[in-house]
Amino acid sequence: MTLTTPVPVNEQPFVIHRKKHIGRWIAGLIVLGLLGLLVYSAASNPRFEWGSVGGYLVAPPILTGVLVTLELTFISMVIGVVLGVIIAIMRLSSNPVLSVSSAGFVAFFRGTPLLVQLIFWYNLASLYPVITFGLPGVELNANEIITPFLAAILGLSLNEAAYMSEIVRGGIISVDRGQREAATAMGLTGGQTMRRIILPQAMRVIIPPTGNELVGMLKATSLVSVIAVADLLYSAQIIYARNFDVIPLLIAVSIWYIVLTTILTIGQGFLERHYARGSEFQTSRGSDIWRRMIRFRLFSQSTKGGQR
Repeated sequence: MTLTTPVPVNEQPFVIHRKKHIGRWIAGLIVLGLLGLLVYSAASNPRFEWGSVGGYLVAPPILTGVLVTLELTFISMVIGVVLGVIIAIMRLSSNPVLSVSSAGFVAFFRGTPLLVQLIFWYNLASLYPVITFGLPGVELNANEIITPFLAAILGLSLNEAAYMSEIVRGGIISVDRGQREAATAMGLTGGQTMRRIILPQAMRVIIPPTGNELVGMLKATSLVSVIAVADLLYSAQIIYARNFDVIPLLIAVSIWYIVLTTILTIGQGFLERHYARGSEFQTSRGSDIWRRMIRFRLFSQSTKGGQR
């Protein structure tokens, strides 16, 4: 018995012509025209003082403000992420005290404006002039401890922890429950399961919104200028309070924020690709298996046809 395969039918070659989207070209030209007019207006307006902008970009007070802004961003973000993970685990705990208290923390810090929280921490000494931590013989002056920089760290990090806890909780929930059951069957404890099984898989879901939170944190540091922290914006305010070059200094500050957020966005892209490798491998593997199944089915059908 011989196997016969179906002979492919010779088809005439054909050419695929792309559909012309006239509307897209018209919309693109309109947008380019408007952008060109905007750039020309800004470049030709002498009141922007572009020559002064270049000098302010590298002015020592502005560069110092950039360093303070980065310091605030990364310290607050690290504390916020660590606290966010802890609060998320508490929220998912079967202990009602831990779950309710973590939910209350999130509700309070997400329900009040960040600016109000910063001003509150800055004025904490009015409520507790002396901080004892409940220890006998320990009396600390709150005015000396709660500096503007520490108040900014407290406000930014605790507010960020509330948002990060929800991001981490969503990532943990996205992991299939069977993973936890399999880890329990292998004898892993709850902590080991969370560290080795759940969190590594949840990172693929956690990283993108965390990158957005990092960019948001960088811009939110500008609010600390109201409590006299010498960040990027406050440094510019000190300068234009003396020379009244408000617009050039604000443009220089905006350029610095755009540069820093662009760098952070690029880093976020690398992290997303790193943690997406596992899912891409699984997807490509699943697609390859699916293609093999289709080929096997087609071969089986052709074999049956030849036998008939």
